[in-house]
Amino acid sequence: MDLMPSPRFGTFSIVACDPEDGTCGVAVQSKFISVGAVVPWAEAKVGAVATQAASNPAWGPEGLALLKKGLGAKEVVRRLVEGDPGRDARQLGVVDAHGEAAAFTGPKCMDWAGQVVGDGFACQGNILFGPTVVKAMARAYETTGGDIADRLLSALFAGQREGGDRRGQQSAALLVSKKAAGYGESDRWIDVRVDDHASPIEELRRIFRLYDLTLLNREDPKSLLPLVGEVALGVQHDLGVLGYYTGRLNGHWDAPSRAAFVRFVGEHNFENKQTNPEAIWPTVLAYLKERSDAEVARRTHTAPIVPDALSRGPGAQPKGGEPSARRSKRSPASK
Repeated sequence: MDLMPSPRFGTFSIVACDPEDGTCGVAVQSKFISVGAVVPWAEAKVGAVATQAASNPAWGPEGLALLKKGLGAKEVVRRLVEGDPGRDARQLGVVDAHGEAAAFTGPKCMDWAGQVVGDGFACQGNILFGPTVVKAMARAYETTGGDIADRLLSALFAGQREGGDRRGQQSAALLVSKKAAGYGESDRWIDVRVDDHASPIEELRRIFRLYDLTLLNREDPKSLLPLVGEVALGVQHDLGVLGYYTGRLNGHWDAPSRAAFVRFVGEHNFENKQTNPEAIWPTVLAYLKERSDAEVARRTHTAPIVPDALSRGPGAQPKGGEPSARRSKRSPASK
């Protein structure tokens, strides 16, 4: 009895390592359910592997094991491909912690399929709109500022802007391994996934941002803003709009303001990062303002927000009674 063939799915991915600290990662998107469970593999100070097309999941741990023995990325690709009879329908990207990268695209991978290999990274994809997808990914990774996580996400967005997977979108993942930088001092620094979504890369960025705010310390401690003056006034205003602060706005970080902010941090799980009650990280401040602006927009469509109502707390109505309700007129025939 013939076994069912391995499913083929269109995928574009990037593997990359930072030789300075050995941080290694993979970003990937596919018209395939839960691509993060199949394609990306990474280990700090070792390397990263992406196995796709008619994926051979064994290439992930086997590739990392070979890298751990000291083999370079090119030799690892050669050995994995040479030892697999199903190689013609497979695709592979490998980068080692020293920055050497290599990739392989089997001749039976579905068009368009191919790769771009650069200094410290490799971009590969199959069933794509064309070679511009991986070229754009490479260009984005090389030119984007920030750390490896920012650059990997930028590459995903660049690939999608060029059409990405010819069949559409479904799942995406970002995996980055950094020595003792993850939760509980593990090496799993970033591991976020979107298993099924109409816009998985956008959703991945949203989830990553919350992950970053909650767990990561990627900002310079010198960037902390003291909660005084205009900063305190802005935070109090935003907390008021979100419904956490009910006192009057005065620009001073008094006890009620501090208690409201501590409550906001706790309810949003930011306490791992926001440990100083007298200062605020710029990213948390930006998140707070975005949430506040969104709440203003939401309430604007339901009830007016006036300065006096803001100072008295969320949901407060203007003095003088309930707001008038808008009632639709029915024609005599209406029921």
